[in-house]
Amino acid sequence: MTKIERFDKNERLGRIVVHNGTVYLSGLTADDKKAGTCGQTQQILAKADTLLESVGADRSKLLFAQIWLRDVEDFDAMNKAWVGWLDGAAPPARATVGASFALPEIRIEIQFTAAI
Repeated sequence: MTKIERFDKNERLGRIVVHNGTVYLSGLTADDKKAGTCGQTQQILAKADTLLESVGADRSKLLFAQIWLRDVEDFDAMNKAWVGWLDGAAPPARATVGASFALPEIRIEIQFTAAI
């Protein structure tokens, strides 16, 4: 059986799970939840960079991203940060949906899957 590695974990989740050459990141939210959607997106993408690098991956190896937006009217603001972050890298498969969150100040959450 292929080894499953879990990093930055607690009793509820593993922030990073690695299995069979694939890294899975739990849903990420911004630390500064007072920021608008573009700002929260930028914070999440910076977190993703750090987490991916910690296991030998990077944004060029993204396979899939699931994005949840509190308000789908913020789609363009999120995409502005997203496209800037990709900076010409091949984009992953992606889905974006509207969602409600446990904390009302969360505007966006993103979950990533990448190759190592």
